Amino acid sequence: MNKLFWEYLNKYTDHPFELVIIDNCSDDGSREFFQSLQEEGVRVIANKANYSYPHCQNQGIVAAVGDTLVFFNNDILVSPHWDSRLLQILGKEKRDVVSFASNDRIVNQKITKKLSRRWKRIKYPLISLFGQHNFSLRLMQQLCYGNWETYTEQIFKKYGFSTTPGFSGSAIAMNRQALEKVGYWDPSQQGADFDLFFRTCHRYETVGDIQPLSVINGIFIHHYRRLTLYGGKYPPFADASNLVPLQTKWPEDDFQRWMKIVNFEF
Repeated sequence: MNKLFWEYLNKYTDHPFELVIIDNCSDDGSREFFQSLQEEGVRVIANKANYSYPHCQNQGIVAAVGDTLVFFNNDILVSPHWDSRLLQILGKEKRDVVSFASNDRIVNQKITKKLSRRWKRIKYPLISLFGQHNFSLRLMQQLCYGNWETYTEQIFKKYGFSTTPGFSGSAIAMNRQALEKVGYWDPSQQGADFDLFFRTCHRYETVGDIQPLSVINGIFIHHYRRLTLYGGKYPPFADASNLVPLQTKWPEDDFQRWMKIVNFEF
């Protein structure tokens, strides 16, 4: 999965970039693979324990040197010109935090469910037949979308820079200006992408200088969805004592209202 992620990122990114990998003491060769790419602008932060999601996101923020920050899961595939198109909307019209369309979330509930069902019908049989190898990962994607470049270009032509409130947690982008408005990822929230969405909603409602986190419907990525977690046994988070449930952080009315947006109930 790491090799596919890097292949697509390297192939379809238009602008120079640095890739900061946060490795939580992996033992499957992931750390060594990315360390082998240091001459190509990849930096590896090698943690000595397994840390929570927000802790790792913040490590990346501190290490990164650019003004545009993109937080990717490693089980995603980007589409051609994703970065050039992102830069056309990020920072414009108070959109300092955005997400990307994917098989997790695009346009509306009906379209998302249709695409999600299609992906599941393809993924699980192929995993049973072939496992999680390079061949099966590529075949899954091909059966779901056909030609990747053609499919994603059609998505862009159809939806362009239209946005839908919410997020795809596998890929979120922001600029440094967003950090000044909503801050770093909350280290108490393992569901920190939900919390980030809530914080942008709160900031929009109280200050008005930022738009709520939304999906850019025309910039599509593929998310394999938790394939890297299947069968794994992991040590508890080293910072587990810092984590609290999302619902205890936010007032009940706000929590329910914003969760309805996440669930397409708007």
